[in-house]
Amino acid sequence: MPNKYFSKSLTINVLEKPNKNSNISSQIIYGEGFKILSKNKNFYRVKNLYDNYIGFISKVVKRDKKFNPTHKIKTLKSKVYLGSENRKKKLTGKYLPFGSKVELLKKNKNLIMFDKNKWIKFNDICPVSTKDINFTKIFKLFLNCPYKWGGKTFEGIDCSALVQIFYRFNNKFFPRDTIDQVRQKKGPKIKKKFKKGDIIFWKGHVAVCIDSSKLIHAYGPKKKVVIMPIQKTIARIEKTAKLRVKKIFKI
Repeated sequence: MPNKYFSKSLTINVLEKPNKNSNISSQIIYGEGFKILSKNKNFYRVKNLYDNYIGFISKVVKRDKKFNPTHKIKTLKSKVYLGSENRKKKLTGKYLPFGSKVELLKKNKNLIMFDKNKWIKFNDICPVSTKDINFTKIFKLFLNCPYKWGGKTFEGIDCSALVQIFYRFNNKFFPRDTIDQVRQKKGPKIKKKFKKGDIIFWKGHVAVCIDSSKLIHAYGPKKKVVIMPIQKTIARIEKTAKLRVKKIFKI
């Protein structure tokens, strides 16, 4: 595919407009593919190859045309070490976020090299084909992570990204924004009894039931990913945001 690249930056902010002061609308994490649609002096207009999300990124991002991912990060974050193969590795203070795809270039004891002189722990990765249907375990990795509009990582995440991350890890398509996510399946607006795995949609918000009484979501008013009672959350959102549930369907 012409103009197809893969991110070699740990996280790339995707902006709404080609302006450094523009709001962040999404992110591209390490190993994610994107296509350059157009460019100007300082920015590329790009499309994420997983979810077709379009936005603007800085021209200074690290990218590569050749990339053959073999593994992906299965932990919330994986420490990045720096050093040549036969020397002691030093911590960089940087991390690869959950779901990042990497190529296993070399293995040295409990570390693997994924880029030139850059290493992560072998126990933090699994083959790219790995599936994990335990959505509760994946969502709980992000518990107490900060809420961040447009975010997709441990440093900050929004409600729609939290849900999308589960699907992406399992190599299934799911849109980036709630306006598109809610259209993926049919479902009722009201339920007397909720079940584990029910996804609840409001206008501009989404949460997932982790059992019959509690849900998890990246919730702006709490400024983090939290677990809350289902019925109290529905009542709170209706009272404070004047929003009623739009749809409910199974994950």
